[in-house]
Amino acid sequence: MPKSLSAIYVHLVFSTKNRAPMMRAEIEEELYKYLAGILRNLECPMLCAGGTEDHIHILFRLGRKMEIADLVEEIKSSSSKWIKTKGVTYQAFYWQSGYGAFSIGQSGVRGVKSYIAKQKEHHRKKSFQDEFRQFLKHYEIEYDERYVWD
Repeated sequence: MPKSLSAIYVHLVFSTKNRAPMMRAEIEEELYKYLAGILRNLECPMLCAGGTEDHIHILFRLGRKMEIADLVEEIKSSSSKWIKTKGVTYQAFYWQSGYGAFSIGQSGVRGVKSYIAKQKEHHRKKSFQDEFRQFLKHYEIEYDERYVWD
């Protein structure tokens, strides 16, 4: 086959450092556009993004040339620098050091898009920590609670 092809969908989740409520509505829409640009430049098209003041969910298709750890580092580093340009309020902005990356089959893309779109409503009843624990359980990922949060 002369051309490599792939369709690997990833649901990426990470929070602000110590879950500080710093992703305010005033930058939210622009942040998602900025993230889409980063991912487009990395040949990993973003399907959607959403979140709350303390964490973000991004659904994208992983490109053929990118490793997930390198991609996440670029997303977090570039977006953190960008957020800090948005004023004094954001000078102390940092993402947490870790992340969760979960594989999604083509048949699950629609459901994940819907889930991401309802983040604000969802988190009126459930904390980010409880949500993340639920993902870890669902994907059967073993973890030590002492090393999940920062």
